[in-house]
Amino acid sequence: MRARVEQVDLPGIGVRHDLLTESGRRIGVVSHRSGRRDLVLYDEDDPDASDADIPLTDAEAEALADILGASLMLSQLAGLRDQAAGLLTEQVAIAAGSPFVGRTLGDTKTRTRTGASIVAVLRDREVLASPGPSFRFTAGDVVVVVGTRAGLDGVGGILANDDPDG
Repeated sequence: MRARVEQVDLPGIGVRHDLLTESGRRIGVVSHRSGRRDLVLYDEDDPDASDADIPLTDAEAEALADILGASLMLSQLAGLRDQAAGLLTEQVAIAAGSPFVGRTLGDTKTRTRTGASIVAVLRDREVLASPGPSFRFTAGDVVVVVGTRAGLDGVGGILANDDPDG
């Protein structure tokens, strides 16, 4: 079920987006016309009063969104793993010495060679979902792989030390 977000115009201030959590807590984000953002946690007993009001810089708001997005994607993948017997997810780091640094996802031929799929890449706190065959790896990328145990092991081996032209 999708969460319901309410938008409230705040004349002279900006816009407030509120979310009522399943546990009954109300949280919100006030986006000021000046560009400032405040994360708000409302009082449990008085929905018009806040327990906490945390100003966020652009970088902090972006980092929080990245954290929430990445953790959501990984939990969804974990849920998928629970639904499909034998299907696992794993994160594989692209080390500086990997033969695929600067090479494309298509060059790895991981799906053909292992049956496992690279479904996302985590790079500099950003989630790059469903990378295509032309996606280029950089050192430090963390690849999210879905497949069987053998497939995951195969992808790890390929990315770590396999011949990129193989």
